[in-house]
Amino acid sequence: MSRLSIGCAYSFTYNLFQFCGHTWLLANMTARILSFGRGALADTFYAVGVVMTLCQMLSVLELFHIADEIEQSRLIPRLVQVVERNLLLFLVIISLEDLQSSPIVCVQFMLWNILDLLRYPHQLLCVMKMPSFGLLWARYTLWIPLYVVSVITEGITVYQALPYLESSSNSSTYTQLNLQPESPGFPLHTLLKMYLPILAVGAGVTVWQLLKERRQQLDKWNKKHKRK
Repeated sequence: MSRLSIGCAYSFTYNLFQFCGHTWLLANMTARILSFGRGALADTFYAVGVVMTLCQMLSVLELFHIADEIEQSRLIPRLVQVVERNLLLFLVIISLEDLQSSPIVCVQFMLWNILDLLRYPHQLLCVMKMPSFGLLWARYTLWIPLYVVSVITEGITVYQALPYLESSSNSSTYTQLNLQPESPGFPLHTLLKMYLPILAVGAGVTVWQLLKERRQQLDKWNKKHKRK
């Protein structure tokens, strides 16, 4: 079996797994909200946190997919997305049990799932050599404003986490990061305050890159079908 066919099989399996995972997450969250109303918001993390964590951890592989040209996409937007999601998930949401019951976590998970369900079906069809213009347009057009909204909710999540971190910075070891072995602990809430403007700048660069990618992808589609 050639390297190309192995890569296609791997890419198909990976994207199918992520598509099924995020479909389950969104369906589970939607069903819970329809069944229990606002009461479902408080325990969203307990209901879907494990699967969400697994999907986000596996998303790190996408950086290697782009580097190895298994996936044709821009590296910087994907790098920013993977880093910002995993930092928020592991350093903030998982670390702060009090925050996990906040409605903003449910909103954040919803947006992440919707964004990924715009992307993975498109990737699956590309691997199968059956591209759809509708999915292509949604992937590169609807994705951008939804990403901006997602970044705003990420900022709100960090902002809501700051009081918990500040109140526990002297008593909880998980809120201290030792930057140097000989230096005192550096408060995580201070790092997150510094992270907020970095998040805004990173989002701006990502949107700029995504707009360029959108134009290239739509131009490529138009040229391809004009030749036909």
